[in-house]
This record gives sequence, C-alpha cells and structure tokens, in this order.
Amino acid sequence: MQNRFLLLLPLYLCLVPRGTPTKAEELRILLQFKASLQTAANSTAFRSWDAGNPTCSFDGIRCDSNGSVSEIDLTSAGISGEIPFDSLCRLPSLSALSLGYNGLHGAISDDLRNCTGLRRLDLAFNNLAGAVPDLAPLDKLQVLNLSDNAITGAFPWSSLAGLTDLEVLSVGDNPFDPSPFPKVVLSLTKLNRIFLSDSNIHGEIPPSIGNLTELIDVQIADNFLTGGIPPEIAKLSGLWQLEMYNNSFTGTIPAGFGNLSRLAYFDASENQLEGDLSELRLLTNLISLQLFQNDLSGEVPPEFGDFRYLTNLSLYTNRFNGTLPAKLGSWTEFNYIDVSTNFFTGGIPPDMCKKGTMIKLLMLENRFTGEIPASYANCSSLVRFRVNKNSLSGEVPAGLWSLPNLNILDLAINQFEGPIGVGIGNAKSLYQLYLDDNQFSGQLPLELGEAESIVTIDLSHNEFSGEIPASIGGLRNLVSLDFESNTFSGAIPDAIGSCLSLSSVNLAKNNLSGPIPTSLGELTRLNSLNLSDNQLSGEIPASLSTLKLSSLDLSNNRLTGAVPAGLDIAAYSRSLAGNPGLCIDGVAANNLSSLRRCSAAQSGSSDGLRTILTCIFSIAAVFLAFLGLYIVLKKRRGDACGGGGGDRAVVKDLSWDMKSFRILTFDEQEIVDAIKPDNLIGKGGSGEVYRVELASGEVVAVKQIWCDPVGGAKERSTAAMLVARGRRRPAAREFEAEVGTLSAVRHVNVVKLFCSITSEECHLLVYEHLPKGSLWDRLHGSTEAGKMELGWEERYEIAVGAARGLEYLHHGWDRPILHRDVKSSNILLDGCLKPRIADFGLARVLHSAAAGAAGEASSAHVIAGTHGYIAPEYAYTWKVNEKSDVYSFGVVLMELVTGRQPIEAEYGEDKDIVYWVTRRMSSRESVAAVVDGRIPERARQEAVKVLRVAALCTARLPAMRPSMRTVVQMLEEATSGRALAAIISKGDKAEHGVYTAEGKRVNEKPVM
Repeated sequence: MQNRFLLLLPLYLCLVPRGTPTKAEELRILLQFKASLQTAANSTAFRSWDAGNPTCSFDGIRCDSNGSVSEIDLTSAGISGEIPFDSLCRLPSLSALSLGYNGLHGAISDDLRNCTGLRRLDLAFNNLAGAVPDLAPLDKLQVLNLSDNAITGAFPWSSLAGLTDLEVLSVGDNPFDPSPFPKVVLSLTKLNRIFLSDSNIHGEIPPSIGNLTELIDVQIADNFLTGGIPPEIAKLSGLWQLEMYNNSFTGTIPAGFGNLSRLAYFDASENQLEGDLSELRLLTNLISLQLFQNDLSGEVPPEFGDFRYLTNLSLYTNRFNGTLPAKLGSWTEFNYIDVSTNFFTGGIPPDMCKKGTMIKLLMLENRFTGEIPASYANCSSLVRFRVNKNSLSGEVPAGLWSLPNLNILDLAINQFEGPIGVGIGNAKSLYQLYLDDNQFSGQLPLELGEAESIVTIDLSHNEFSGEIPASIGGLRNLVSLDFESNTFSGAIPDAIGSCLSLSSVNLAKNNLSGPIPTSLGELTRLNSLNLSDNQLSGEIPASLSTLKLSSLDLSNNRLTGAVPAGLDIAAYSRSLAGNPGLCIDGVAANNLSSLRRCSAAQSGSSDGLRTILTCIFSIAAVFLAFLGLYIVLKKRRGDACGGGGGDRAVVKDLSWDMKSFRILTFDEQEIVDAIKPDNLIGKGGSGEVYRVELASGEVVAVKQIWCDPVGGAKERSTAAMLVARGRRRPAAREFEAEVGTLSAVRHVNVVKLFCSITSEECHLLVYEHLPKGSLWDRLHGSTEAGKMELGWEERYEIAVGAARGLEYLHHGWDRPILHRDVKSSNILLDGCLKPRIADFGLARVLHSAAAGAAGEASSAHVIAGTHGYIAPEYAYTWKVNEKSDVYSFGVVLMELVTGRQPIEAEYGEDKDIVYWVTRRMSSRESVAAVVDGRIPERARQEAVKVLRVAALCTARLPAMRPSMRTVVQMLEEATSGRALAAIISKGDKAEHGVYTAEGKRVNEKPVM
C-alpha cells in the first residue's frame, strides 16, 4: 500500500499547481488587500476582516464547498486605493470580483490576466485609468463591467473573441481611443446586455447585430455612430431597452421595428432621423419613448392612445403634425410629456393626469387650439405647465392657478381671456408666471401677493385694468416684474419698494398716475426701470439717482421739476423726453440740452428775446449741419469708414447709435474720437482694443470688431470697423440681440460691458479697463518679474474666480451663454489681481457681424476657439456646448499649475499641454514634477488637486467632463478634501455622482 502511494505521489504533485495558497495564505492575501486600501470614515467594509476570524466569515467574502475564497463583493463599500491584482489573482477559486462604486484608482495591471477562473468582473464607477490589458485568458467570463471609469487607450476588442460565455458587456463611459463598431462583439451570441455608450465608437452598426437574439438591453448612446438603424435589429424580439441617443443616425425607423413587442424603453433622441412613427404603433409595452431633436414628421399614431404602460413621451423639436390621441396617457401613471416645437393641432388630451401623477406638461410652440381641459385643475402633482406660442383660448380653469407644487405656469402668446383666479395665493411653489401676449382682463387679485415664491411675473400685452394691488409688496423673492401694455390705472403702490430682490421693473404703456414712489430708490438690486408712456406726475425722486441702473425710461409722462443730480447725464436724454415740465440747471444743462433750464427768467421780454435767439441759433445750426455734411461726404469719397491710408485713420460716421447698459459719463463722440493708433493696446482674432482715457479721468477699453471672425483674411481692410457699403447688414438685428444678451450679464468675475456704439458700417464695444492685463501676460510674459508676481495663493484665487464667472454664464441663465474662446488671454486681472472673464459670447457676435458684412445668412456652425484650447470633439463634430468651454478652462488650469503654455515644442509634434500633463500624471512618481517650480512645497499638494480637476475638465469625451458648477465646487474644496455632491444633467436626465476635491468620482447611479 505504501509503495502504491509513493508511485502516485509524483502524479499528485503534477496535478496540484505549485504555489497554490493554503487557507493561511488566502487569509494573508485578504489582509494585505485590506491594508493596501483606505476606507471612508463611515465605512464598515472591513469590520469583520480580522485574523482571528475565518476568512469565509469576512463581510463581502464567499467561499466554495472546499472553504476556498470564491467571491469578493465590496460594491459601494467606501474604499479607495489601487487594486492589487497580483495577489488577488493568486486566489485559486476566485470566480467573482465585484469592487464597483468605490474610489479605486490606478491602472488595471496585466496581472488581471492570471485571474483565469473569473466569471464576473465588476469594477464599474471608480476612477481607474490607463489601458485595459488583453483579456483573452479570462475565457470563463460571463459578466465584464468596467463602465464609468477614466480608462484610456485602445480597448482590446479582439481579445474578446474567445469569451464565448459572455452575457454582460459594460465598458461605456470611458474615454477610449476612437474605434469602429467592434464586430467581434457581435459574435458573442450569449450576450443579453451591451453598454457601450460614451466609448468613442464611430461608423455604422453592422447588420450582424441581428445575430444576438438573446439581447434584452442595448445602450450605444453618446457616440459618433452614423448611417441608418439596421433593419436586422428587428430580430431582437426580446429587446427591453434600446438607447441610441446623441449620435448621427439617419434614415427612418426601419420596417419590422414593430416586432420588438417587449420594448419598454426606446431613446433615439438627438439624431437626424426622419419619416414617421408608424413602425412604433404596435409597441404596446412602451414605458418611455424619447425621440426629441430629430427630423421626424407625420402624425402620432392613434394606437399611442391605447398604450397602457406609457409614462414618458418626449418628441420635442421635430416636424410632427396632426392631433394627439385623445386617450393619451390615461391608462397608467403618466408623468411627463414634451411635444414642444412641432406643428401639432387640435386640443390638449384631457386625461394625461387621470392617475394624478403628471409632473411636466410641455407643449410649447405648436398650433394647439381650444381650452385647457378642466381636468388639469385638479392635477396637484404638476410641477411645470407650459403651453406658450399656441392658439389656445378661453378662461383658465380656476384650480390651475392654485396647484400647490407648480413651479412654472407658462400660458404666454395665446388667446386666453378672463381674470387671474384668486386661488393663486395658494400656489406656494410658483416661481415663474408667464401670461404675456394674451387677452387676460380684470383686476389683479389681492391674493397674488401671497404667492411668495414668485421670482418672475410677465403680464405684458394683455387687458388687465384697475390698480396694482399693494399686496404685491409681499413678493420678497420677485426679481422681474413686467406689466407693460395693459390698462392699469391709479398710483404705483409704495409697497413695491418691499420687493427687495427686484432687478427689472417694466410698467410702461399703462394709465398709471400720481408720483413715482420714492421707495423705488430702496431697490438696491434694480438694474432696469421702465415707467414710460403713462400719466405719472410730480418730481423724479432723488432716491432714484442712487441706483446703478443700466436702463432707465421715464419718457412720455407728466413729470415736473428739476432732474435729480446723478440722472442729469447725456445717456438719459431720451429716457426723460416727453415730459415738458422737467428742467435742468447748472453744468448738467449741457448734457440734457433738450430740457429747459430751471433758472431761466419767465418775463415777457425774456420770452421775446428767447424766441429771437432760438431763431438765430436754429438758422446757424442748419447752416453748420449742411457744411458738415458737405465736408464729410467729400472725405468719404476715398473711404467709407476711417480712411484708406497705411495707418488706421480716426473713425468718423454720419450716424451713431449708442446703446448704454450702465450709467455713463461719456457720449459716443468721445469714444469715436479716441479710436486712433496712439491708443491701440492690442490686436486679436476678434478685433483691435484701444485704451481710452475719458475727460472724467476714467479709463475704458474699446473693442472694434473685425469683419473676419477668425482673423484669417490675408488682406484686411484698413477701415476702422466692419464695412457693408450701401445697405444695412442683414444680420444687424442678430448682432444687436447677441450684444443685448451680453449686456445683461452681471457678475463680479465677468468684465462689464458699458455700451455698444454702432453705425451702418461700424461696431464698437466699450468695456471696463482692467489695469493688470491678462492671465497670459502674468504667466507667460516676456519678463521674469511679470511671471513672479503670481504666487500660489493668487493663482488659486484666479482659478476659483474665473470658474465662478464661467459657472454664471453657463448656469445663471435660462439658456447657457457659451464663451467659445476660453483661454488665459481672455481672463483679465483687476488692480487686486481678481479675475474677469472677457470676450464671452463674442465668437457668436463676430459670426453674426461677419455674416452680415458678407451679405449672407448666418451659418449653423461657428468656428470658435484658439489652438491649444479647442476641445478634441471639434475634429469629429461641429457640436459646441458648455462642455467645450469646460475643456478650454481645464487647459487654463493646467497653465496655472504648470506655468507652461498650451503649445510648446517639448510636448512633441501635434501634442499639447493636455497630452503632456496626462502622460505624467499616469506615473505617480512624476506628478509633482509637473507642478511649476515656483510654487512652494507647502502648496504642492493643493496644486496637484487642482491639476486633477483640470484632468477631469479635459476628458476626451464631453459627457465625461464635469459641469462648471461641479468644477467650482471641486476647486473650492481643494483645500479640505471633502466629498462633493454633483449632478451632471443631460436634458431632463440626470446622473448623480460624488466627486472629491482630488477630482475622483466615488459613486454614481447603476447602469445595469
């Protein structure tokens, strides 16, 4: 017997792998794994991981029947650090490794290839970087989930060929190198879930996708896919979810699509699809259908009215017509519809809130008719009800005014009539009320003042009458009030001064009478005040002169007395016109020559003398006008705007239009006269900048606009401004609209725009002057002294301030204001080195002006940005959005931390600072070397945190970049390291994530 054992011993030794860990060795591997990681303060992941406990009793550990570790599941355990694949893959029975939703970082090492027994690998929602190794040895894998990391490089698609047991493939939301649709995936016939969204995939979907008949979930959104939706997809009869939004798909929804009878979620929005929805009429199990922003047309099939599970329908911005099915949304807990910007007709389906779950009803810009169904008066779940720009009529159902959760009630530009219901006082959540351009009438209810959350009220262009109730003073959150073009009468209530948040008040074109309330002077945030075309009387309150108004209009009233000091400036000449009783005195009389002098004698002899002098001066003025006209026309024979000499001549023009956006102490001629070579301080792609010192001693910066927005013309006109000889530019209105938007910007970190000065031939923009120049000058100036001025504290404050300015432009408006050319030379510094964003939105303004100068319509594409700052997606698509600005700002952050320029020879041919920084950050020992040597050692850790934020901002895929709101949060937390809650939104979809100050994502919503 003993001899038989000795004979079998060599065979036994051959069968047992050398180095196979014992139970003690497995314990040592797990404890080393624990020691290599960090845990959050509230994490209990390793509370049972103690040497005195059996390994199979550890939290998150499962063992097989032999007592060997077979599964490690630490999903959402609050752990961070690098994964020691070299030791974990020595566990012989390990079949499942689930470490998703943590803060793990570092690379996925080649040691992973030794985990040959793995059936499940889930590392999703971490911050893993580097490239994915060849996965061919992991041929037992059934689940591969690497989604939502920061993995780069070329994904090893070909190594998946042998993974024939694979059922779940989830590698989306990673900035991989561009690749065509991986055909090898379509050979894995056991696949039931594919998540490849945001993975930089290009080209068309191969027809062989029809071979994957086990598929129930396909997500390929946010890529660069083209061509049509393959008809073979109709073979996937078990498909439950299909997400393909934000690509470039064309053609129609293919024939046979109705075979997908189990399809519940279908999202093909933001593509270029056309045709109708007839192929979807049989998809009776649909829960959510999103096809917005395509080119689809035709009618919504009547069968949609019988869809018993449909809760979400989003078809906005297409070309649909006809009526909506009457029973739409009546069968289940319907909660969302957006069919805005189409050509729908007929009435609003009455029963979409039948189950009491409707949240948003958005039907803007269509041709709907009839009345609002009475059923919506009881829809207490409604948050938004928006039907503007239709042909709806009748009275609004009484209960709609008082819905408790309603945030926005938008009935503008219809034919509604009747009064505002008294129930509006119960609308405690209402913050935007748009009733403009209707036929509403009657008096405003006193209860309006009880809707205390209201921020915006627009009742303009209606037939409201009676007095404005004093109860309006209860609206302490009110920012914008517009009652223009009604028949309100009586006095302006003094209580309006209690609305301390007011920024804009427009009561023009009513029948208001009595004095202007002095309480208006207490509205310190007031920016625009329009009381024109009423019957207001009495003196202008002196308190108004203390306000910092960008727009004031008191014209065409019955005001009397002296104009208060502070309002007696030339900029308000038109604002005070039409008030014969107003007068001016002293030196200010020269500013407002249209008003009479208060101190003039009233005797008959003086009246006669005044008449004679008036005649003399009138004749002289006419003579001088004709003489000036003759001289100017003679001069213009050679050049239309300036002069044709080698030097730029002084800008002159017959007719200037100055639009002021703030209180000004100068007129247009003082600015125009200063546009000369001696005052030139800079040139750029957008034009030339002049430093103008005014007579008052104030200094302003004047930008004159090039006619070529990219500055690429070899022969630039020597005229001082844009030239469009002989006629008004077609794009002038668009130019003015864009500048009007820019003028409304009010933020401490955004350059102030004082006014625009335009003629038929020229454009001037007058800004505040920043004495310390640009961030570029301070970082990369020619003198070392200039560079040394910025210590780390100053750089950090500039980074945070500039980020706040961009955040305001992106998130402080109904629609984001895109900068389109974020760079360090467009971040200017005041005397205290506080940053101001400059030239915001100017790329679009330039585009409008250039289109007009060329006599062409505005193109859909605007080439914006500067080499070294332009986001990489510009090479694949013309799409520019906020994330393009975020990328450019990330480059600026890299400049601040490294002290280097965006483009340097050291980076290599066709390489930039983003490439240079990210390569070095992937190696831990060289991160500190990236930081500018002039930043002291004590600040290096903070600088590295800011650099990591910059790396997030410059992610290859736009969807991977944080919003500017999140960037501000991360920068502000860079000194504390606390976690930040962030919401990254895509339309009405939102992904929730937690970012640390180091720029690492810790947790986001599940994909599978």
